[in-house]
Amino acid sequence: MLELCLQSQRSHHPILGEIRAQVRPGDRICLLGPSGVGKTTLLNLIAGIDTRVPPDTVRLDPGVRLGYLFQEHRLLPWRTLFQNLALVGAERERAAHLLTQVGLVGYGHHRPDQLSLGMARRAALARCLAVEPDVLLLDEPFASLDRPRADELRRLIAALLDRRPGMAMICVTHDARDAHQLANQRWYLRGRPARLTREDWPGSAVSALSRVAL
Repeated sequence: MLELCLQSQRSHHPILGEIRAQVRPGDRICLLGPSGVGKTTLLNLIAGIDTRVPPDTVRLDPGVRLGYLFQEHRLLPWRTLFQNLALVGAERERAAHLLTQVGLVGYGHHRPDQLSLGMARRAALARCLAVEPDVLLLDEPFASLDRPRADELRRLIAALLDRRPGMAMICVTHDARDAHQLANQRWYLRGRPARLTREDWPGSAVSALSRVAL
């Protein structure tokens, strides 16, 4: 459904080196690596936000939809949650259903500044789900949350993935707990320029534990 083919001799990307990888339906990937190595940059490349690469670097199957949960919720502060979801095509009934899915029953008429950070991040997740993504991109979704709120959001995302087994996920994180609870693959970025290695998680649908260069 998604293939990455970044060739350093063609792209001359300032952060990312040669990267080859595939994402298939149901892949749950946690992307780890030191700060500043290029994890968010790689998500932005997949999403088409980073355009410093040749156009065939990211190959999506026809009709594949991406949902992106940024580090900041990026909800329009002067609009209610219902209005924010309407901007991505969710009519009122569907918006209410999506808010229910993320634990925000009754908050559709609230503006983002009337919510806690954890609630605003859940509302942004509902906005991602409104596009019915085939690949869900998460950029440090648990950052700046206290442990109970992070655990709550982690369980919520795990439950959403279980309900949509064909949806793939790539989650940037620094926390090994996220990989343990959410992932069947770990991707690591290392070096300058950054290169990618992969480790399949024990019991995953991919294979037994192994480390391979992509």
